[in-house]
Amino acid sequence: MTSKALAALGHALALAGSMTWEITWALILGFLLSAVVQAVVRRSTIVSLMGDDRPRTLAVAAGLGAASSSCSYASVALARSLFRKGADFTAAMAFEIGSTNLVVELGIILALLMGWQFTAAEFVGGPIMIVVLAVLFRLFVRSRLVDAARAQAERGLAGSMEGHAAMDMSIKRDGSFAQRLCSAEGFTSVSHVFVMEWLAILRDLVLGLLIAGAIAAWVPESFWQGFFLANHPGAAALWGPIVGPVVAIVSFVCSIGNVPLAAVLWNGGISFGGVVAFIFADLIILPILNIYRKYYGTRMMLTILATFYLAMVVAGYSVELLFGATNLIPHQRNATVMEAAVSWNYTTWLNIVFLAIAAVLVARFVTSGGLPMLRMMGGSPESEPGDHHH
Repeated sequence: MTSKALAALGHALALAGSMTWEITWALILGFLLSAVVQAVVRRSTIVSLMGDDRPRTLAVAAGLGAASSSCSYASVALARSLFRKGADFTAAMAFEIGSTNLVVELGIILALLMGWQFTAAEFVGGPIMIVVLAVLFRLFVRSRLVDAARAQAERGLAGSMEGHAAMDMSIKRDGSFAQRLCSAEGFTSVSHVFVMEWLAILRDLVLGLLIAGAIAAWVPESFWQGFFLANHPGAAALWGPIVGPVVAIVSFVCSIGNVPLAAVLWNGGISFGGVVAFIFADLIILPILNIYRKYYGTRMMLTILATFYLAMVVAGYSVELLFGATNLIPHQRNATVMEAAVSWNYTTWLNIVFLAIAAVLVARFVTSGGLPMLRMMGGSPESEPGDHHH
């Protein structure tokens, strides 16, 4: 490679490294909170609360999803598992949306890289998307289509992260929340969920950071400004939520990994609502659409694509209007994608503290027999590898 090419590659890696340093402690905190909830809430409890598509049920399903996995592949597999066990299809989709787009770690990283307004937009736009999706399902998804999807789901065709989705690592002993969580079994359960969640999103996170670093370093902002109509604010507001999900679909990046790329697109000129629609579209990227086809059949896959896309566009427009009317849309496009030298600031101290916590949890995972679970992460949905006891 030439020196110019090496310098360009070094610049891209430096940008990716800078973003990684900024979000490390937030990721550990988010997955720790998620692990605590998943360790205490049993899978059977989740299924029993998702038997219909009433507003209260959908709200509960979204809340349970928000406390669950943030890996898109695992959440899609888990939604199918819940559907097969009796959960309503709309409730399963609400759970899926909540588990990828309403999670704490996503909100923290959005705030760190882009600003608190984007975190607020996430938690405002997510429920809007679920409401719109529920209405669309009521209008266009007939019972025979759901029955056909259930018959296809019962075939148990493997998608991705099946073994991880099937694992129920919750605490088996009885007692209060504090008693169960503070027990030795609770410590083990939290460590198992924590490590498995990290491994589930690691590929997409690394890919997202590398893609974001490369685009930030190599693609001039003038390209994105033209593509997103940045010099025409009115047209940009209309165009952003329409094209945002399309960019996400072809980028192949999902889960938390799409936030660094969203930061690059925001700096490049995409509208505020377009960013929200882009982030929500992690559930309709091309590999996941293929998994839907395996899980529910081609017709239901196309239905999910159309309804999800329309719900994302409406959520993007709604957020654009609501935050624009309240003057909460940031006027400066300065998302954190620049190189930053490591210094003794609050980020460094937080990274040290949370990396130490992560090391303790990883050690517990290894010493409590967690390593064999790694081979089960991509296993068959029929194997139920999570039916282990600590």
